[in-house]
Amino acid sequence: MAQYEIAVLYHPSLEVDLSKAEDRVVKILTDIGGKVVATDNWGKRKLAYSIKKNEHAIYVFYTVELPGESIAKVESTLNITDEVIRFLITKPDLKVIAKAEAAKALKAEQAARRGDKSEAETEED
Repeated sequence: MAQYEIAVLYHPSLEVDLSKAEDRVVKILTDIGGKVVATDNWGKRKLAYSIKKNEHAIYVFYTVELPGESIAKVESTLNITDEVIRFLITKPDLKVIAKAEAAKALKAEQAARRGDKSEAETEED
């Protein structure tokens, strides 16, 4: 199974009761044979341009493990789901993510070392 990121824009009127719509999307993904690894809800945001006469949408990002052949089924199902305004399915480049995290850790380590040196110098003065 491959890992995918799915960005879903929900209708803004669902802000009060978003859990039903999220459960429906999660059920769609699990019925196809996928597994939801993580969910990140960004809340209601203004859109860059209106979509289906809506100026705002609720952004929710899912990290999912799915078989590659089921992506077409997910797309066709999300296209006809009323609560979903738009969606985007991407396959993250795990090598680039790992490289970025390693660079971030190295930078934090170097900053910590610089912080230790500057503290030691100020103590001597």
